[in-house]
Amino acid sequence: MSSQENILNTAQTLTEVTPGITWLFTVILALMILALALEEKLHARKSLIVGLFSIICLILGTWLGIIPFGEVTLPNGHQIEMPVYIPAVDWGVIAIILGSSLFVDVTSRSGLFTWIAIRLTRASAGDPLKLLWYYGLMTVVFSAVLNNVTAMIIVGSLTAVSLDKLQRKQLLLGFLLTEGLLTNIGGLLTLISSVPNIIIGSAANISFVDFFLKASPFVLVTTLATLYVSSRLFSIRPLSTEQEKQQAASLISGFNENDGIESQTFFWFAATMLFLFIAVIASTSVLPIARELGMGFVALGFAVIMLVRYKSEVDRFYKAIDWDLIGFFMALFVVISVIEHARVLELIGEAINLMLGDEESLLGTGLLLVSSAVASSVTDNIPLAAMLAKILVANGTVETSPLWWSVVFGANLGGNLTPIGSASTLVAVTIIHKHGLKLSFAGFVIKAIPFALMHIALAAAYVLFFLY
Repeated sequence: MSSQENILNTAQTLTEVTPGITWLFTVILALMILALALEEKLHARKSLIVGLFSIICLILGTWLGIIPFGEVTLPNGHQIEMPVYIPAVDWGVIAIILGSSLFVDVTSRSGLFTWIAIRLTRASAGDPLKLLWYYGLMTVVFSAVLNNVTAMIIVGSLTAVSLDKLQRKQLLLGFLLTEGLLTNIGGLLTLISSVPNIIIGSAANISFVDFFLKASPFVLVTTLATLYVSSRLFSIRPLSTEQEKQQAASLISGFNENDGIESQTFFWFAATMLFLFIAVIASTSVLPIARELGMGFVALGFAVIMLVRYKSEVDRFYKAIDWDLIGFFMALFVVISVIEHARVLELIGEAINLMLGDEESLLGTGLLLVSSAVASSVTDNIPLAAMLAKILVANGTVETSPLWWSVVFGANLGGNLTPIGSASTLVAVTIIHKHGLKLSFAGFVIKAIPFALMHIALAAAYVLFFLY
């Protein structure tokens, strides 16, 4: 998400942001994170908690004079009046979540996802461990070629169907949490897999091929390690006894992938649209028109096309939209925008610059990776990556320096520390709640911290000993 100054031109002269104002909003950010951690004890939904903090931030920001107001000048010179919190929201992300959710929901009515899930389940012979590996690898690949949110929505839907068919819904929490974490690992695979990759890659002049060659060994090792640890922590074990294998075979023998298909015509239409959806999303950055309109437009466009099938009853799909998730993201973007104006990110940047020192060192490189991961776990990793890129450029960092990779790994992997550090991990938590499973903010952190620490440790070792 860009700051409002990058989107709008205003005539207002802003009040100078003093260190006191910066620290005030740093405390507010910390309090918001604490409130989210105590979500269950407060008996409040995430959207309400962050919504209240967004109101506090807007009121304080306006009172202190740090938020730009006035007429907005659009690129074509036209001037309009716009509420200051409107451009604060990253509408591209909102459009992706809304469009992808609708597309997947309508597509699932064709029986396509059930068909795919049963095929995968049959290939696994009903073995939960094999299924975990199949879905884990699929998550990484989808996250590399799609955006993380879309990958999580599609894979999460398939996972729920497969485990339900195998009568192993007790494993769903472990599967979905693992897939949520893997989306951020898959997002490291290519230069265009995530926005921080693009920002850092552009600043450091890293080519697509060079990025892939340097990131892929880490992604491969970390994916394998994550799936192994997940199988241990969540007790996802292979079928070991003959009785278990016979029971699984008995269940699978009763599976018919065609049972959920009401219309062969709609099924093949949905399959074609899913293939096109993945292809267009993956190539949005190079396709004319789609490149300008963005992934959010593509997701919404495909959703509308699918909704035509149920044109007289689209309201039932609108009712199924997770408005709490959308409200949460909108409020969170507003909070992040205000703390950007309060120079909280600059404060983080100054601390990081102080750690780097005057000369490049192993210690400074490692600290940069860890600190950027921690920072991205509580705020948007896009402005963070942009700010750190500016710092490295200003310091005259050479293109081959491992410092660039510290930022790439830190900004992406920090999303695995908390559920608000990444849109895809938050979507994973939302899917978990949708299926009646409990997982609070604190519960996510407790379960994810072993994975996150392992990911960051592997990234630090890789950067310091293989890229240095």
